[in-house]
Amino acid sequence: MRFDEATATTPVEGSIGLTKANLRDGWSINGNANGGYLIAVAARAMVNHVGRPDPVTITAHFLAPGSPGPVTIQTRTVKEGRRFATATASMTNADGRQLLQVLGAFTDLTKASGPELVDAMPPDLPPVEDCDSLVDRQDFSPELFRQIEVRLHPEDSQFAVKPSGVARSRGWFRLPNDEPMDTLALVMATDALPPTVFNANLPLRWVPTVELTAHLRARPAPGWLRCEFRTRFVTGGFLEEDGLVWDSTDQLVAQSRQLALVPVG
Repeated sequence: MRFDEATATTPVEGSIGLTKANLRDGWSINGNANGGYLIAVAARAMVNHVGRPDPVTITAHFLAPGSPGPVTIQTRTVKEGRRFATATASMTNADGRQLLQVLGAFTDLTKASGPELVDAMPPDLPPVEDCDSLVDRQDFSPELFRQIEVRLHPEDSQFAVKPSGVARSRGWFRLPNDEPMDTLALVMATDALPPTVFNANLPLRWVPTVELTAHLRARPAPGWLRCEFRTRFVTGGFLEEDGLVWDSTDQLVAQSRQLALVPVG
């Protein structure tokens, strides 16, 4: 299923800011919807509500796992300015359980301009064909990776059998079948690679996200994105994961940071 179809939302007639959506099968990891996918669905409703096409910053707090099925999203405008619109959104499932609380600022990134200072470089990745797919692997193959295209750096891809020892995840990302990438797909990209700490030689299993913030800098050029995520601190039962996403022209298009729990065993 295309990303735009999987994140589609429908306004509820007669209700201000209330939107319906369906969390789709296949956009999950072990039965729970991927966090980046959940935010993208909420962001779609927020974009439509405020009438600005691009989230420039979006922060989501994850309150409960999301399973495939119907959800409602209640969006409220906090402030409407000349350049930005700020809004909140709350996603609730059919049982009335709140899954997600989101705060975002929206604009039109095609009109963004100003001086530049970029003190970083895209990750040095082998060609796409020399990187590793996560589809049909015996050790790790969540259903999500049949909906998106991810190719991991060979040094980071064998975490299930031989972790690299570095809490890092690097790889290529795009939507299948040449579906265009917009800033909502960029939000998805910030949570699309396997957790960095899988490579850290620590006794960890899946790391549920508590909060994720993405900063969107530009609409990406067509082609593969280059992504790099790192973790420096695993303390007190939490870890952070910092991400940088670059487009095919080597332009920085997104940054992210998420806080996650570190269950052991």
